[in-house]
Amino acid sequence: MTQTAPRPTLEAVAARAGVSRATVSRVVNGGDGVRPHLVERVRRAVDELGYVPNQAARSLVTRRHDAVAVVIAEPETRVFTDPFFALQLRGISRELTAHDNQLVLLLTEGRDDHARVARYLAGGHVDGALVFSLHLDDPLPGLIHDAGVPTVFGGRPGWRDGDRSACYVDSDNRGGAREAVRHLIALGRDRIAHITGPLDQTSAADRLEGYRDALAEPDPRLVAEGDFTAAGGERAMRTLLRRCPDVDAVFAGNDLTAAGALRVLREHGRRVPDDVAVIGFDDMVTVAEQTDPPLTTVRQDIEEMGRLMARLLLRRLDRGGAQASGAATDGDTVVDGDAEAKGGTVDLPSGLVLPTTLVRRASA
Repeated sequence: MTQTAPRPTLEAVAARAGVSRATVSRVVNGGDGVRPHLVERVRRAVDELGYVPNQAARSLVTRRHDAVAVVIAEPETRVFTDPFFALQLRGISRELTAHDNQLVLLLTEGRDDHARVARYLAGGHVDGALVFSLHLDDPLPGLIHDAGVPTVFGGRPGWRDGDRSACYVDSDNRGGAREAVRHLIALGRDRIAHITGPLDQTSAADRLEGYRDALAEPDPRLVAEGDFTAAGGERAMRTLLRRCPDVDAVFAGNDLTAAGALRVLREHGRRVPDDVAVIGFDDMVTVAEQTDPPLTTVRQDIEEMGRLMARLLLRRLDRGGAQASGAATDGDTVVDGDAEAKGGTVDLPSGLVLPTTLVRRASA
């Protein structure tokens, strides 16, 4: 039987590098106080021997697990079918990977899952949490706060209005919606409907407010609630056509909703954009460029939102694990992602709000 070669030890690295075990430990665990030429010798010895630090032992020294929980407050059937989540996870994963951190994905389907996630976070398995797609009545924020886990939220945390310490990354949902509706008005449309997302989520509520901002006298009959899914868009569009058959434009809460609305308009013989102009929100290329006709939409940089969430959390952890309380500046900071990547934003603001852009295609 072939024997497996013994795993290289810290002592073996020290012997190869010609330094003490303590010096190797400081270099491997990111400590200070080691001269540069010794750091280079240790790193070379690590590479030559193929040494892999023992994570449990390393955690005792650094108090870090190099793991981050990503908590999505949606059932798996939604997470694995909506490309929004794939884009946000890709941004998060790329940032964590670049800093040698592991991503632990946690999904919540119901109240039992909330308790399970809270127990896991309180158990000290991860250094922090990234949480998104929360609903207003979701108990997770309180459970996570009680667990004492440093956290960054995806989306404006409406459940904590007035608490400026909540750290989050969001897009300018209200401004993007306002721009979309103003574009429809400029096209001469005057019966502009809105299919919302679930209104217990701040992104959907903000887009509804942006829609109302742009209209002098919004007609409540022209608003139908959806759920950010294509099926929800179909149901809402049918409702709107029954209620207001003279509708000549639709601003949909997201691209999937718009795709569903387009299908129903086609079924009813309504030409897009001739009879009814349609605008979505997100600019998910896998959706917006595949609809018939291609979808005019409001672009938010979903992948960048995920990357910035991870970056903000890692920076907080590097500064001693400070959670939002007392660690952030007051108010929101509207940023350009490239500027933030170069260190151009306010130091650890409580809220990063990314700008949106109207992308014009054939539907409006």
